[in-house]
Amino acid sequence: MSEIRANISQNDIQTLCDTIQKYNQIEQGSYDRFNVKRGLRNADGTGVMAGVTRVCSVDGYYIEDGELIPREGNLYYRGYSMTDIVAGCNAEDRFGFEEVAWLLLFGTLPTQEQLEFFCGLLGRNRELPEDFIEDMIMKAPSPDIMNKLSRSILSLYSYDPNPDDTSLENVLRQSIGLMAKLPVIMAYAYQVKRRHYYHKSMYIHQIKPEFRTAETILRSIRADKSFTDREAKLLDTCLMIHAEHGGGNNSTFATRVLTSSGTDTYAAIAAGIGALKGPRHGGANKKVCDMVESIKADVKDMTDPGQVADALVKVMRRELGDGSGLIYGMGHAVYTLSDPRASILRAKAEEFAVGTDFEPEYRLLRNIEQMTPQVFAAEKGITKPICANVDLYSGLIYKMLQIPDDLFTPIFTAARVAGWSAHRIEELLTCNKIIRPAYKSVNGHHEYLKLQDR
Repeated sequence: MSEIRANISQNDIQTLCDTIQKYNQIEQGSYDRFNVKRGLRNADGTGVMAGVTRVCSVDGYYIEDGELIPREGNLYYRGYSMTDIVAGCNAEDRFGFEEVAWLLLFGTLPTQEQLEFFCGLLGRNRELPEDFIEDMIMKAPSPDIMNKLSRSILSLYSYDPNPDDTSLENVLRQSIGLMAKLPVIMAYAYQVKRRHYYHKSMYIHQIKPEFRTAETILRSIRADKSFTDREAKLLDTCLMIHAEHGGGNNSTFATRVLTSSGTDTYAAIAAGIGALKGPRHGGANKKVCDMVESIKADVKDMTDPGQVADALVKVMRRELGDGSGLIYGMGHAVYTLSDPRASILRAKAEEFAVGTDFEPEYRLLRNIEQMTPQVFAAEKGITKPICANVDLYSGLIYKMLQIPDDLFTPIFTAARVAGWSAHRIEELLTCNKIIRPAYKSVNGHHEYLKLQDR
């Protein structure tokens, strides 16, 4: 496949960039003078209130006398504790992602009959349109699966006989179709990448409609199509905890912003995928793995807390890792004392890693979680609570499931489409107003100059 090459020299690019830099500087004082809440964050780090929702609640602190008080994190899907849902499904040794998806979409826990109907509905909608794999996935391999997901979702618009209708009936039909198809598109896009970029064999397996989402993913990405029930239910737990995280997270807000304009479902969901790809959002799980590999190379004993702390100091000083100074997998915009998703994944990682070759890496992650607050206090004087977030342990779990890192963020996407769909429907039903925040111009006014006078 031929590459796109710009017919422009590096010197020309640098000259143009210098011009952009010259005319795109904004003084910090301008933000302060106009009380601009950068990143839609209040001065205390809390999010600017942009709407109300019944889909999800993310709790990590409370406000008392104007002061933010940390507390243990809780995540509620339609008022039900996500932790309780996961524990209930695990206790009954059954899959739970489809139950979570029903709850997010319809607002109530499904009955046995409703759950079986919904699972069957998803199974029957997993098949892709005729020639879609060849025309939309195989003909333009992508080095990043997330971009391929966006392109493929947008392409489904062309196969929809009624793509622009934003009625509840039509959007629900489209949402169920996307929830069913996205895991399959993800798996096929990965297979195509294997062939084109890694020069390895590509496996396209027929879909089994009776399989749950986690089973479908594992069967589709493995050459021999085999997996254990225990593996599938571990992945199912990951899907449950990634399915939704409130209206204020970046990708869900992006989905709601596009929805508020009246655009179609495919464009709105593709926006969510584009946002989730970013390393400050869903892409952080891959960043954690990269950081872990750099720490492994730097320390002699990754199970030694002192050596790990020294490595974390180097990460913060931009001497190790990607040079950003960020300790990926630690800290969250809402959670303070704990992230309930991280707590679940930590327990699962310990259950599956102890006694295996993965145990040293699990110990490393525990050291990162325990030593980061101390390192922050010593390096930056920051003593506020810093907890592990969902990304710290998810990569290790995917490794134990033999899932390649190409699919870490796409699997996040396959789960989160349930939450995006629920928020899109809520936006359409309840808001009916385009989202349009204000930006204050800090330019002066200039007289137009004729070309010869410039």
